[in-house]
Amino acid sequence: MLSIDKSLQFEGLDNFLYATKENVTNTILLVDDEINNLQLIKRALRGKYNILTASQGQEGLDVLKQNIDKICLIISDHKMPVMEGTEFLEKANKIAPDVIKILLTGFTDIEILTDAVNKCNLFQYITKPFDPNELIAVVESGVEKFNLSSSKSLMMKDLKELFYKTIKSISATLDAKDAYTHGHSMRVTLYSLMLASTICPNDLKFLENVEIAGLLHDIGKISIPQRVLCKPGRLTDDEFVIMKSHPVCSERLVENIKQLGEVGQWVKAHHEKWDGTGYPDKLKGEEIPLCARIVAIADTYDAMTSTRSYRSALLHEVAIEEIKKCSGTQFDPELAQKFIDMQDKIKEAKEDPEKFYKQYSVLQKLIDKGITGGF
Repeated sequence: MLSIDKSLQFEGLDNFLYATKENVTNTILLVDDEINNLQLIKRALRGKYNILTASQGQEGLDVLKQNIDKICLIISDHKMPVMEGTEFLEKANKIAPDVIKILLTGFTDIEILTDAVNKCNLFQYITKPFDPNELIAVVESGVEKFNLSSSKSLMMKDLKELFYKTIKSISATLDAKDAYTHGHSMRVTLYSLMLASTICPNDLKFLENVEIAGLLHDIGKISIPQRVLCKPGRLTDDEFVIMKSHPVCSERLVENIKQLGEVGQWVKAHHEKWDGTGYPDKLKGEEIPLCARIVAIADTYDAMTSTRSYRSALLHEVAIEEIKKCSGTQFDPELAQKFIDMQDKIKEAKEDPEKFYKQYSVLQKLIDKGITGGF
């Protein structure tokens, strides 16, 4: 039987969750206009942390900006010329809200201190003269809080990246079921993002969900038999009934995934029509979710301009004319017009979808920036 040393069993996880002195050099910024105070604090923390110093507020802000990826904690004196410690920490909070902030103060007035705590997002204040041992204990606690928070953020970023890559892999696997639909989901997602960006350019959460809906809009086709999905001719009535089941299957596959929120309803509705003749629920007009109306146009455009088992690809210009023709019946007329207005850009994207997808992908940008909202 394989023997595992229990003392080492969770070493990897511990190293990931807890930043220790052995594997991380924590950097602390000290700001005080009195050199003796700076030296006293440096001596108290010597050997445990990398120390940066500044003699006044503006210099401290400059040091913070230059070392924003290194500094985990700031200690500032309260009373300083030009810029008081509270003003400095308030400005520092806007630059680096996650950095731990400690204020050294000679004040004992509770109102002044409460105001300072609220304005500066203080971790703690320490009254002067301070006990070096008390300072060390507060700093250690602050550094531990920062490291735990950073580890959590890293884990959430990794989870989101895994989630996104899983969605893309599922989408690519689905497209691979039919040689004629290779890249379909990615292109539909791209066109959907381009159209959605003309409506809600600053709503990152909506754009993020549009991207997910685009990638997963056909996931229900995984339940469609290959003989129906890849049939080289016209579907029979019975086969078309089977094919029309895929939006409902798509919803069922994603509705219980908490992170996907409304996406299940959106993918279910992407074959609904503006005039109420679509499927599966014959929704009409604005009863159809906005995202589904967007994906419907993108999906139809890509279907027309791609070679399928039963016909050759149509020219871009022919597809645009068809969208014009179906505006107000199959498609939301306002969205159809926006799509038509950007037809030159759409044509460009059609010629090099991977290049344009990198430009419009919201999920990839969120991952690159380490934004983890929604989890």
